Formats: sequence, C-alpha cells, structure tokens
Amino acid sequence: MIPKAAQLLGLAMRARKVVTGEEQVITAVRNGQAHIVLLAVDASENTAKKVKDKCSYYGVSCVTTGDRHSLGHAIGKDGRVTVAVTDGKLAESIQRLLT
Repeated sequence: MIPKAAQLLGLAMRARKVVTGEEQVITAVRNGQAHIVLLAVDASENTAKKVKDKCSYYGVSCVTTGDRHSLGHAIGKDGRVTVAVTDGKLAESIQRLLT
C-alpha cells in the first residue's frame, strides 16, 4: 500500500469515516454510505468475489491493494481484509493515489 494512501486511511479512521469487516462493509455499500472499498490482495476468493460483486452492483469503487496486515496497520488495527471509506473527499483522494 502506498504510504500517502495509508496516511489518508489512518486520518479517515481517526475521523470515524471507516467501516471494517466484510458484513459491515457490504451493509455500508448497500446503504450508499461507502464511497470506496479497499480489499486486501490476500482475501479469500469467496470474500473477494462477494465484495467485488456488491461494489459493482451498487456502483462503488473497489480497489485491491496491500495485504491484510498493511490495511490493518494503516488504520491502527490488526489485519483487516475489507475496509470502506464513508467520506467522499477522503475516498476521492485515496482512489487518486491508488489508481
């Protein structure tokens, strides 16, 4: 994961604009709260397909980046497989850095 994107993700976490965990992320996507979803490269095939399909259906950007430990480290937690950012401006900035 790019260091600047990790910093922005940490900032979003401190601002309480991050949702983690597969079910919570999918709920945020369904409810229109998630602006971008970050998926770890070492996510299981089942989880990756489920999250990507939901993001595709609801028109939410899904970016595969870093492993579960780098995603978790960026938000100050243990390993995380899926992370959704619920703030539009932070999500735009993170996406610009990762694509």
